[in-house]
Amino acid sequence: MSLPQIDRVRYHLYPEVRVNALPGQFGLFAEHDAPLPTLIKVMDLQQEQLARSLGDGHRVIHDAAGSGKTMILGYRCAHLAQVSSKPVLVLCYNKSLAGRLQQVLAERGLSDKVTVRNFHAWCSDMLTPFNVDRPAQNLSINVKMAQMVENTIDGVDRGQIPRAQYAAVLSDEGHDFQPEWFKLVVQMIDPESNSLLVLYDDAQSIYRGKAGKSGMDFSFASVGIQAQGRTTILRLNYRNTVEVLSVARTFAIELLTARDATEDGVPIVAPQSTGRLGAFPELLRCESDWQEYNCIVERIRDEQGQGRALDDMAVIYRSTAQAQRIERALSEAGIAFASGQSAKGRGALYGSEDAVKIVSMHSSKGLEFGLVLIPSLGDMPKKGEDEADEARLLYVAMTRAIDRLVMTYREPSSFTRKIQDSIGSVREHLDEMDSQKAAG
Repeated sequence: MSLPQIDRVRYHLYPEVRVNALPGQFGLFAEHDAPLPTLIKVMDLQQEQLARSLGDGHRVIHDAAGSGKTMILGYRCAHLAQVSSKPVLVLCYNKSLAGRLQQVLAERGLSDKVTVRNFHAWCSDMLTPFNVDRPAQNLSINVKMAQMVENTIDGVDRGQIPRAQYAAVLSDEGHDFQPEWFKLVVQMIDPESNSLLVLYDDAQSIYRGKAGKSGMDFSFASVGIQAQGRTTILRLNYRNTVEVLSVARTFAIELLTARDATEDGVPIVAPQSTGRLGAFPELLRCESDWQEYNCIVERIRDEQGQGRALDDMAVIYRSTAQAQRIERALSEAGIAFASGQSAKGRGALYGSEDAVKIVSMHSSKGLEFGLVLIPSLGDMPKKGEDEADEARLLYVAMTRAIDRLVMTYREPSSFTRKIQDSIGSVREHLDEMDSQKAAG
């Protein structure tokens, strides 16, 4: 049998390995009664084997961007919800991803058994029910969040907050977790099941550590994660086209130089493409603010006219000022949007209304959209910020695009020049490959 034929058989025999081709999905949980698609899309054999073989104990998955880790997380949640008497906890760093995961699990009727929270919201949940003091209201948001974590840790240490509350804990965005967070989370797992799954991509680490630095400065064993012999690396990128992934990789090549590590450490996993071809990323220079945001409006209208849902489009911004201009432009154009500017907005990005998502580069991590628009690229790297950190942010934003990536700018910068060079280099390389195939 050919590989496509094998995949077709697997599609029918194992509905749980189907990759949903509908826009705005994470890939898993395709409706079983949906019409048979022309192009069968299923988890690859490594993903399926990994998802099926995840047993009890601690496990770590190192992955590249777009490698399907959230599919595996969803598969694992569905399984644990069926076999566990205690609730299952899913933790991530950013509110946008937590909101999206909540929506997906709710659609599958798993909300009663699986709790999805961003880490600080979960800490907040632990305080009042167990009579632990909350931080003072007059503190800055960063100080308040740090105090919330500290109070939760102290509450567990004193025995006010009970340990072993969950049958399993699954940590997405583990690359943004602090060591003391992991130490806390491990204590929340019922020792009878002892089930922990950590998903980790150091190339997307945009919150933790010193400026320009990546790599974990602690071992998993030092925080209570016993994953020796239970680590897996996922390298294939399923999300992006060859063109989008190649341009993003070329731009961020210094960040993505593959780095191996000891089994208890963290490698940098350079993504490998599955070979899906599409449109080249576009970098457009505009003469004014008005022209730039009008270009964004026109692209959204054009994609909508071709049948793309607004939910499958996102404008990813770097600064609050950009977000405000984007909101104003879409509002004046009569285009529905959901903005993640506020904490409340980030948690409610995925409502019932079909709407373009407006999210920051930080909040976009873990999300994916058919069309991604990134405005004001000439403002990067942001003044006063480390250039490597800014490059990592832009890499995360670029790799949110499933099919189309459009970037705009007014004045050139080191990043616009590097992106332009990357597009030219990738185009030349792919043209050369096409010529070789034609000649061969």
